Amino acid sequence: MVDYRKSIICLANSRKTSGRCIAGIELIDGQAGAWIRPVSKRDSAELSEADRNYSDGSGPKVFDIITVRFISQKQHAFQTENHLINDGYYFTLSGQATFDQVSALVDRTGRPLWYNFSSSYNGLRDRIDIQNIRPEEGSLRLIEVNDLEITVGVEGAAFNNAKRKVRGRFSLNGVQHYLSITDPVIEKSALEQNDGTHPVGYAILCLSLGEIYQDYTYKLIASVITR
Repeated sequence: MVDYRKSIICLANSRKTSGRCIAGIELIDGQAGAWIRPVSKRDSAELSEADRNYSDGSGPKVFDIITVRFISQKQHAFQTENHLINDGYYFTLSGQATFDQVSALVDRTGRPLWYNFSSSYNGLRDRIDIQNIRPEEGSLRLIEVNDLEITVGVEGAAFNNAKRKVRGRFSLNGVQHYLSITDPVIEKSALEQNDGTHPVGYAILCLSLGEIYQDYTYKLIASVITR
């Protein structure tokens, strides 16, 4: 079995199915490399608590520099960043990134967020149908916005599944987006507040494309990073 290590700056530790989705950018001799998403053998690839823990029982946080042991890349229709963890080893905390280091990783190319022509019932430009997914564009982005608003409200009543939901509204290159937030820290904080809109302003967002659901992948705010 091939066994290799990669060190990444953790940029997301988001909610996924019954576990978490960890994602970050590889560090190679101190320089930024490619996106990496450590995944498990489970059908939806989420990491359990045991999968993602350090030896002291704690888990990764955004800005942690993590060393992870892998056994192979894991094939996926469009999540080209996926690497299968060696679950016989703990994650290792190797250091801490600074806000300035993370800010330097932001995608400032001005390109759109994948495909901007499909919206869900409650979202805005928050999904991509399977015919328009382009694997070569990857499934992770780090962007900065100046007008983030976090909203809390009940969704799903029309489908007999009413639940309070946390979303983020922002514009990028003049285009408005309204996406689900899966950052558990931000989500918990928002749900403790009253329903409504809560302005944030400047933020760095790690965005991820989720698994296919009813012929769509959804754009998710996997982490909200502020100063």
